[in-house]
Amino acid sequence: MGRNRSSGLRNRGGIWHIDKQVLGHRIQESTGTSELKTAELMLARRIEQIRQASVFGIRPVRIFREAATRFLEENTHLATIHTYAFHLKELDPYIGDLPLYQVHMGTLQGYIDRRQKEGKKNKTVNGALATVRRVLNLSARLWRDEHGLTWLESAPLIQLLPLHDARRPYPLSWEEQHRLFRALPDHLSRMCQFKVNTGCRDGEVCSLRWDWEIDVPELDTSVFLIPGEKVKNREDRLVVLNRVAKSVIEGVRGQHAERVFTYYGRPVRSINNNGWKSVRRKLNMPIRVHDLKHTFGRRLRAAGVPLETRKILLGHRNGDITTHYSAPELEELIEAANRVCEGKSGKTPALVVLKHRTPSAAAR
Repeated sequence: MGRNRSSGLRNRGGIWHIDKQVLGHRIQESTGTSELKTAELMLARRIEQIRQASVFGIRPVRIFREAATRFLEENTHLATIHTYAFHLKELDPYIGDLPLYQVHMGTLQGYIDRRQKEGKKNKTVNGALATVRRVLNLSARLWRDEHGLTWLESAPLIQLLPLHDARRPYPLSWEEQHRLFRALPDHLSRMCQFKVNTGCRDGEVCSLRWDWEIDVPELDTSVFLIPGEKVKNREDRLVVLNRVAKSVIEGVRGQHAERVFTYYGRPVRSINNNGWKSVRRKLNMPIRVHDLKHTFGRRLRAAGVPLETRKILLGHRNGDITTHYSAPELEELIEAANRVCEGKSGKTPALVVLKHRTPSAAAR
């Protein structure tokens, strides 16, 4: 029974817990073990860590998984939190148990090799590397322990891979657009028609809500203002409706009380679903959902729409307060967006795709 009264250890429900004051610092944590000897070793290690930190300024050793967990807990508000969580889950078998100071390009190479062997593009791998870099930078610059020491002395250089294998945007021709939209299920066709006429991202289209719609009676129309927490760049997103996008909105009005786009009364989680992929394979068309946004941007440029206006219509970060527009300014944006609608006159600017000449073509 004497060992049960070891200073600083308490048995609760069969598990030993540390409760001890050391050099002015209170330790209150579970050892996670029912073995007294193991618990005493863990207590001794924690006492030594505090002593070294307090007296010699030596940081306690923290593993990457601990830092990754803190990062996720502190950033649940981010629209991209699920992407960060996916990356960190994929990385965990490679660096999760490593001390923070041992995470660098060398220890990340196994992860890089596996992802490349799976056929993943460098851009995809870079997403994970950027997440590691962010966690390490926070550990070295922001997060501090009870002794005022940062979790990591300095963050190593995490280099992103070159994007020589990145897939280039694929803007649709009008003929390709007609073929694609006719082949898609009706609900996806409507969403894609809206996307290619507004430049919205996949998530913005899928999450679009009726309570984000704002009437503009002076222009006999409406716009949508997507809250910043639902937008990738964290800025409120003004969505201007040209005549095609407005027609799509009126076609689905009243189908659901909250969401604009639904399928049998349920929200659509992503345009890039099995229905989209099936049609793309059937048509043998090398297009991604994001290419619809590229198509809108290219058509705006081909129509001579100025850069600043294109940035607003595409929802790019520009530092402007997008909640303050006069009716004439909105009218100008709507007029610009209408310039990419396919008209009966056939004068809608076409996209000319320029390709590098192959050696054989150059010889001819």
